[in-house]
Amino acid sequence: MTAQAPGQIQAAFRGRVGGFSLDASFSAPATGVTAIFGPSGCGKTTVARCLAGLHYLPGSFCAIDGEIWQDQSSFRKAHQRPVGYVFQEASLFPHLSVRRNLLYGAPRDALAPRACGIGFDEVIDLLGLARLLDRSPRNLSGGERQRVAIGRALLSQPKLLLMDEPLSALDRLTKNEILPFLERLHERLSLPVIYISHDMAEIERLADHLILMQHGHVVAAGPLQVLQSDPSLPLAATREAAISLDAVVEAHDAGYGLLTLRVAGGHLLVPAPAVAAGRRQRLRIAASDVSIARAAPDTSSILNVLPARIVSKSMLGHGEVIVVLALGADGRGAQLLARITLRSWDLLGLAEAMIVFAQIKGVSLVSGTDAAAGQGAGPDLIDTSAGFLDGISLASPEPWPNQNQILYGVRRCSELETSCPHSPLSA
Repeated sequence: MTAQAPGQIQAAFRGRVGGFSLDASFSAPATGVTAIFGPSGCGKTTVARCLAGLHYLPGSFCAIDGEIWQDQSSFRKAHQRPVGYVFQEASLFPHLSVRRNLLYGAPRDALAPRACGIGFDEVIDLLGLARLLDRSPRNLSGGERQRVAIGRALLSQPKLLLMDEPLSALDRLTKNEILPFLERLHERLSLPVIYISHDMAEIERLADHLILMQHGHVVAAGPLQVLQSDPSLPLAATREAAISLDAVVEAHDAGYGLLTLRVAGGHLLVPAPAVAAGRRQRLRIAASDVSIARAAPDTSSILNVLPARIVSKSMLGHGEVIVVLALGADGRGAQLLARITLRSWDLLGLAEAMIVFAQIKGVSLVSGTDAAAGQGAGPDLIDTSAGFLDGISLASPEPWPNQNQILYGVRRCSELETSCPHSPLSA
């Protein structure tokens, strides 16, 4: 991988970081959310740090939307890369108000080009920060601190936002409060996001594309739904297999409390509060919630019965099979998974390419029905500087900033044409 491609994130990182060996190559769209998923220790964070310029692996390649950040003859250092980085732990400057924390990440030149096309007022509105502007970080909840940190990263006008396990330290309730804000970012901004997580529920809710990693290697990369429905990959070959579908709201039946949602290849009815027509929603359909019939039932309590074509069948073990289905009478719609017994497959006389009926017993609406304004808790963004920080001296009683605060300080030093003698990145 040596030639840059506009509209793509391209990376090929090879080498050793400490005792860890990395050999990861992938390409992803330079728009939307691309998730990196894999077990702990597989190299997800190492890839993110390589993208940010925090690790240098000679001979590697990195280009964002046609702009080369690293190749055989060049390497942009971390402070030269327009990256916002979200880590697990909070990293707001405790001596600055929320407003000053937000503005700390903004370019010094008010006329500087806006890489992600978002200004201060829009960030405040998008993340629900108006009532927090004059508070100290000490008086914020974890979720409020996280939203401030995300806002600070956006105001730095990045061309790439890296989010490394941003919700991993949070309980489920707090995660559910923060996720709608991330959905709003996804809906409103074209900024590419690399989202690292070991929680498939987060990925199913947020991601458009997926990179699967194992033992320092990229196993597969592509659209989320494509990788979810590939029986040769681990996501489909489990009892927890599921498919994420993007749907558009067409109508709401107030009498029955049902949304009518359009997906590729048909319509689905889902119990849910009213949502404006035209809104995009993310659905999750588990393979265990899909059964197969040779003919449409005359009477059934199952509301969602759609024609589909059998694409493939794979053994799951314990007498079960995973069947890949393509919705629509022509079999060209969205793909689903059905988990049935091998006995059922044989008794029904099923075969690949056969037109059948998918009986969908359960559909989960995983995206928020409203752009949330709740409070979450959680991690914080990377800034990447170490020592040159307004208002903090070497004798300051305040805690010394952690790795998350490195970037913005280094950028500030660069903007002021000042050296950063205490920064680990200045060497």
